[in-house]
Formats: sequence, C-alpha cells, structure tokens
Amino acid sequence: MSCDTPALTPAAMKTAPDILWLYGARALRGFGDGFAILILPVYLTAIGFSPLEIGVAASASLLGTAALTLITGFIAPRFELRNLFLAGAALIIVTGLMFPSAQTLLPVLLVAFIGSINPSAGDLGMLVPLEHALLTRETADRDRTAVFARYSLIGALTAALGALAAALPELLASQGWSKLGAIRLMFYLYAALGLLAALMYRQLPRDHTHADSRVKTALGPSRGIVYRLAALFSLDAFAGGFTVQSLLALWLFLRFNLSLEAASLFFFCASLLGAFSFPVAAWLSRRIGLVNTMVFTHIPSSLCLIAAAFCSDLAIVLGLLLVRAALSQMDVPTRSSYVMAVVTPGERTAAASVTAVPRSLASSISPAIAGVMLAGPFSALPLVVCGSLKIAYDLALLWMFRHTRPPEEM
Repeated sequence: MSCDTPALTPAAMKTAPDILWLYGARALRGFGDGFAILILPVYLTAIGFSPLEIGVAASASLLGTAALTLITGFIAPRFELRNLFLAGAALIIVTGLMFPSAQTLLPVLLVAFIGSINPSAGDLGMLVPLEHALLTRETADRDRTAVFARYSLIGALTAALGALAAALPELLASQGWSKLGAIRLMFYLYAALGLLAALMYRQLPRDHTHADSRVKTALGPSRGIVYRLAALFSLDAFAGGFTVQSLLALWLFLRFNLSLEAASLFFFCASLLGAFSFPVAAWLSRRIGLVNTMVFTHIPSSLCLIAAAFCSDLAIVLGLLLVRAALSQMDVPTRSSYVMAVVTPGERTAAASVTAVPRSLASSISPAIAGVMLAGPFSALPLVVCGSLKIAYDLALLWMFRHTRPPEEM
C-alpha cells in the first residue's frame, strides 16, 4: 500500500476518532485563551498594577510555560500520553480558580508562572508538542500541512470567538455587576472549559497513547537541523514577545483610549483573518514550498506592524494591524508541518519540544522589556523592535533552509 494513503489502513481508521476528540479539546482551549489574554491585563490594571508590573507578569507566564514544556519532555517516556493531556487540562482548571483570588504582585506572579494563561496570541504550552506528534503519525506527507492548517484553523476561530466574549464583563457591568466581579466570573468560565477539555482527553484510548509514549524522544540524525530551527524560532519568538496580544491591547488602551468592547471586536476580526489564512497557507505551500510561504508572508506583515507604530490615526493603525493579522500567522501551520517533515518519525515529539521550549524562553524575556518601553516617551517602540527582529529572522530562515526540503517537495 502506498505510503501516501495511511488513512486507509485499519490503524489510521482507529485514530480518526482520537483526532476528533483532540480537535474538540483544541477548540475549548482556543476559546478560553481568546478571552483570557484580553481580560488578564484589564484585571491586573483594575487591581492597581502598572504597565511594568503587567509586563513582568507576562514574562513570568511565558517563562513558566517554557519550564513546564521542558519538564513534560523529560517525563513523557514514563507516562501515557493521555495522562499528560489530562494533566494539562487540570492546570487550566487550577489557573481559572486561582487567578480571581490573586490580588498582589507575588501571588499574581506565582499563578502566572505555574498557570496555563499565555499572554501571547500564539499557541505555546505543554500540550502543543504532544498534539503535533499525535496529528502527524497517521498523516500522509502530502496531507500533513493541510492537517496542521485545520488544527490551527480550529484554534484560531475559537480564539476569535473568545476574543469577542471578552466584552462580556462590560456588558455585565452595564447590567449592574461590578466590573471586577464580572472579570472574575470569566476566570471561572476558563476553569470550566478546562474541565470540558479533560473530559475530551479522557476519550483518548490508553493503548494508543501508551504506545506513543514509548517512542524514542532523544534526537538523533536530525539534531543539527532541529537545533538550528530552534535558534531561529527563538529569535522569532523573542521578537513576538514585544507585541504579545495582551501588551498590544494595552498599547491600544493607552495610546488611543480604546474601550475593552472595541478591543474585543478588533481582536475578534484579527483572529478571524488569521484563522482563514491557515488554509490559504496550506494551498500556497503546495505551490511555492513551506519555507517560501513562511518568509514571503511574514515580511509584509512585519512592515505593517512597523508602519502602525508611526501612525496617529486609529483607523489607519487598526487597518494596518488587520493586514498584519491576515499575513503574520500563515507561518504557523507551515512551520509545524516543516519541523515534523524534516526529522525522522522517532524524533518528532522531541523535535516539537526542543523547538517549542526555546521559543517560550525567548518570548518570556521581551514582554518585561516591552513594559518598560510602553511607559517610555515613544510607547510604540515595541512594535518597531518586533517588526525589525522578525524581518531579520525571515531572511536568516530563507538563507539557511532554502535547500532543506520536506519529502513532498522533493
């Protein structure tokens, strides 16, 4: 049987329901992250935090994400994959229950560090490398990018709905609720979504995930490629940390006095544009290749971000940021697909983890720096730094990997 048709094998047919449960859990996580990253800076501002303190909290969250992903990589061979998914869902529940009671800096930093709320619009965390490996196993090379595009599309669409739901505290406040009380209710909703995700992860069969946990995680022949990709992805993530969605929202609040309701609508639209760019990226990659798709969509998005920093008209700024949103995420499914394609099957989980952890570490540094910049005389400086560094990353990626092609491009 052709290697391009694994979906026709009995094993692949058994895997299909597992993938559907995984997609369902991904949808729940996307919805929760969509509103959590917007209400978090509003909550911290409401309890008296400064932009610098909010930036430090964002860094603590990203740093904690990196540490947890690294720990997961070390312990993964000793546990069933389903148990790791359940542990990730439990962390979502704990985060939603603990944040409403955190009032001062140290408790907030603790919850941010150990919790699951990620201030970035990107999808980072302990669950992501595990999901990538599971999605790849039964997928043909020619279909792999489309599968990752579907996975990313589900996450982005539900995140867009979550961003729209971030306006709920203001709606409740207009009905007589206290704003803080309404925001705390959203954190409890976040915990409830974690519980629903746990119920979906429980549907993954033990025998399937146990076999997966036995896959060798040490890097072998692909070590050099993975380390170079990890270094480049770290530069990209460090750049992105200057404009994580929470801080970009904060900049719009400070610079243009944008309301939470208007910000919710804007990020909903931005998320929709990013979501529908994923299938376009899969289509484009079949014609110009994965690396070219990553680079030649990323550079224009960075130029839009830099241009927005120097505009004083809110409509133009939002327009530029929407164009950026339509282009900047097209490297997400293509990047994930490329990493899975250029390593051997036994190295996939390790490759996903090794490329994810440095990204989290790098992105945990820049939000604190961005917090200082936001409080400076030119509050848009984080946008300029982010765009410039991302362009440098794109050029380096094109130069280093233009000749390293996945199987379907041979």
